[in-house]
Amino acid sequence: MRQLIQNLKTGETTLETVPAPQVRAGQVLIRTRRSLVSLGTERMLVEFGRASLLSKARQHPDRVKQVLEKISTDGLMPTLEAVFRKLDQPLPLGYCNVGEVVAVGAGVTDLAVGDRVASNGPHAEVVCVPRNLVARIPDGVSDEQATFTVIGAIGLQGIRLLSPTLGETVAVIGLGLIGLLTAQLLRLNGCRVIGLDPDETKLTLARQLGIDALNPAQTDAVSAVTELTGGVGADGVIITASAKLNAARTDTIMAQAARMSRKRGRIVLVGVVGLHLNRADFYEKELTFQVSCSYGPGRYDTAYEQHGHDYPLPYVRWTENRNFQTILHLIQTGQLPVDPLITEVVPLTDYQQIYGQLDHPSGASARIASLLSYPDGSQPLGTLVTLRESAVGQTAGVIGMIGAGNFAASTLLPDLHKAGATIRTIASANGLNGTLLAKKYGIDRSTTNYHDMLTDPAIDLCVITTRHNSHAQLTIDALQAGKHVFVEKPLAIYEDELTAIIAAQQTAGRMVLVGFNRRFSPTAQKAKVLLGGDNAGAVPMNVIATMNAGAIPANAWVHDRAVGGGRILGEACHYIDLITYLTGSRVVSVCLNAMGQQPTETTDSASLLLRHENGATGVINYFANGSKAYAKERIEVYSQERTLVLDNFKSLTGYGFQGFSRLSGRQDKGHAEQCRQLIQMLRSGGPSPIPFGEIVNTTQATLAALRSLQESRWVSV
Repeated sequence: MRQLIQNLKTGETTLETVPAPQVRAGQVLIRTRRSLVSLGTERMLVEFGRASLLSKARQHPDRVKQVLEKISTDGLMPTLEAVFRKLDQPLPLGYCNVGEVVAVGAGVTDLAVGDRVASNGPHAEVVCVPRNLVARIPDGVSDEQATFTVIGAIGLQGIRLLSPTLGETVAVIGLGLIGLLTAQLLRLNGCRVIGLDPDETKLTLARQLGIDALNPAQTDAVSAVTELTGGVGADGVIITASAKLNAARTDTIMAQAARMSRKRGRIVLVGVVGLHLNRADFYEKELTFQVSCSYGPGRYDTAYEQHGHDYPLPYVRWTENRNFQTILHLIQTGQLPVDPLITEVVPLTDYQQIYGQLDHPSGASARIASLLSYPDGSQPLGTLVTLRESAVGQTAGVIGMIGAGNFAASTLLPDLHKAGATIRTIASANGLNGTLLAKKYGIDRSTTNYHDMLTDPAIDLCVITTRHNSHAQLTIDALQAGKHVFVEKPLAIYEDELTAIIAAQQTAGRMVLVGFNRRFSPTAQKAKVLLGGDNAGAVPMNVIATMNAGAIPANAWVHDRAVGGGRILGEACHYIDLITYLTGSRVVSVCLNAMGQQPTETTDSASLLLRHENGATGVINYFANGSKAYAKERIEVYSQERTLVLDNFKSLTGYGFQGFSRLSGRQDKGHAEQCRQLIQMLRSGGPSPIPFGEIVNTTQATLAALRSLQESRWVSV
């Protein structure tokens, strides 16, 4: 299938051929018929992509601050590489999709194959969308009309926040597509609407729709609104304009909105403008200001959007899905005419007819709503795309990669590429990320069905970099298919999963390696040598590892016990493995003490105590409440009146070691060396870079730590 994407580094808009997504539980697979181009939003993405690096930085000063903090802790080059990798990740365009249901996932019972639906799916021939972001299209509403569902809901949510009453006067600043829809919806609420926009084409259309339209470039907007309201001012102002790149215009918009409002008026921001507010403008009139969030309640709530948990109607009357339904009903009954807003319908393959003019004022102003039309759907849905003829031949150690997220793109694929790995297939859920990475790294095939690589006899190893809750089953599937496995940590998030993996590995007799990369760092390996190498375990030692992890949002998937397993399980496992490596001994018991009063299922600020078979002890301090200006990782080893300090995997300092005082260099956490040893093992044979028994012990210790947290006691491993 084909999909439109935007490159944020170059500003180029392209139509990519990617494998079609597969339907997932709680989601709906839709073959697209029409989609609407959100000219304002998508124009901003195009302009941002085409801007210089300095201009990009000026637009996001908060991100610049984060970059400077990262430079201070991780160094200049690693930070710059991370920034450029981020910019190199293209974005899918579009969020106003109409099509026909071709499959429904488990748990979806109120939609069926053949239903016409509107969703927030992107500009792609096939989209997979969570159920709560899909609405059935009623009879009498054409595909073209239904494309206004999602963008209409954006305007509707702004109105719901404004809470207009019958007879009030509302000014709408910005008469683009959202502005014109908002103005019509306000008129349906019994409001008098005054629209403001400098574009005469839009003003003419607004007047045809019964809106009092003014050009602020030709008249004093504040005086005009004040006069039209008998000197009172507007009861409410809804800003639907986009002026983020023009600070002067932003100041004008916000100031005008405040000055044209009556005392105790309300202002709602739906569009994108900087918030350069003048306190005096708001203070004297006691104005209320609010920013509207997209389609309505439920937006960005994982429980609502991804897990399908609806809000009860008596308590949340208007969710984003119910807003979708409202817009469709208004179109069906003729109360919201959208046909006059349609400027053109362009075949998907002619997308440049629209996007080639987005950043040209003359081309953009001539358009209100541009629609893309799609093929009739007679072509089969392909989940595998071949990008080049296979170069695998009889090569040993061929790899298939499952997962194409940030870690795979930023770290694992570059390091595997440097190690000379031969990667035949990459699988990703949406098909886009995997295809773009395949092109970048010379991978033969991209798929959305990972079974394509399990049944491929040319593939020897499966690399798994998906979300944590899928690691165990994917590992078992790969082992049962006779493949070696390299899985990003953690190996499993529940004990029964680990038991099943052990059984599958014993039956298959294949290697299972986990991405415990810290032990492969040059500083960690030098520390191991200084401590005695393979004989390091002869004398017990004390190890203290501190991770200044930093806070992440409470709703991040990593915190979810059933999805990410929590940060101790997902990240602190690195340090259990590292301490096992340094001490030369496995863990026998653990005790986890978390910050706070009550036992919890997961935590991200805790101290973990380890006892090892040889009497060594470890302390892992995993904290999320420290300063980001402080180094992220620090390991201290105390043994035989000697001390080693490993600082952020950039330096190793020794105290009491004859002939050694310090090793320093660029930060290196061991990813590249682990990849090198992995490829060498695949091609030449030999033992796994990490013994499977140690991997199992580390996983058992981490799971035991979570039991310790809940039961407030030491737990044996």
